[in-house]
Amino acid sequence: MNITVALNFLKKLEKNNNREWFADNKPEYEKALKEVKGLYNEVYSGMQVHDEFEKMKVFRIYRDVRFSKNKQPYKTNFGAAFHRVKPRLRGGYYLQIQPGNSFIATGFWSPEKEDLLRIRKEFEMDDQEVRDIISNPKLQSVWGELQGEELKTAPRDFDKTHPAIDLIKKKQFIFSKQFTDAEVIAEGFAQKVSDDFKAIRPFFDYMSDVLTTDLNGVSLIKD
Repeated sequence: MNITVALNFLKKLEKNNNREWFADNKPEYEKALKEVKGLYNEVYSGMQVHDEFEKMKVFRIYRDVRFSKNKQPYKTNFGAAFHRVKPRLRGGYYLQIQPGNSFIATGFWSPEKEDLLRIRKEFEMDDQEVRDIISNPKLQSVWGELQGEELKTAPRDFDKTHPAIDLIKKKQFIFSKQFTDAEVIAEGFAQKVSDDFKAIRPFFDYMSDVLTTDLNGVSLIKD
């Protein structure tokens, strides 16, 4: 799925981010949206071969400016999220298309309070398995290092000298990967994205197991 129209539209929008210009160029926006939705659907179809999903969500281009200092009415990117089947499967996928800033991201952006505590408790008890997963050469060749915001010190009730404190301090558990515009419009891009997302599965399988069991390994999912 070639998305040249979408990239060109976004470049113009970045220079003309106002309602008058957008209204005058609404037909081009609709072509761009159709084009990028075609890409997202192609990625989604490819991912369904190796994962299970509840839905795909394509985000609106309209910005909510009510509480923002940035009053530009439109985003200068297209974004979509792919939601796995909960509660059994955890983690999420995101694909953003933007000239000069297209990327994929995956992981846990904002874990709920209970989930974050459960993850930290797991790391406190045993961090070797997750370290083996995130340092695996195959995973790192696609995604690089684990990213995400973290606390400056140990969370409440955790030992700041614990050997796993680097993981325990994290508030997010994210991986991301950038793409050039040339890569985005190249043939096979949708399959490339699907394959890259598949590479994160060992991490997702581990985290899903953690978040669906208690510290004794007993399932929390009710039949």
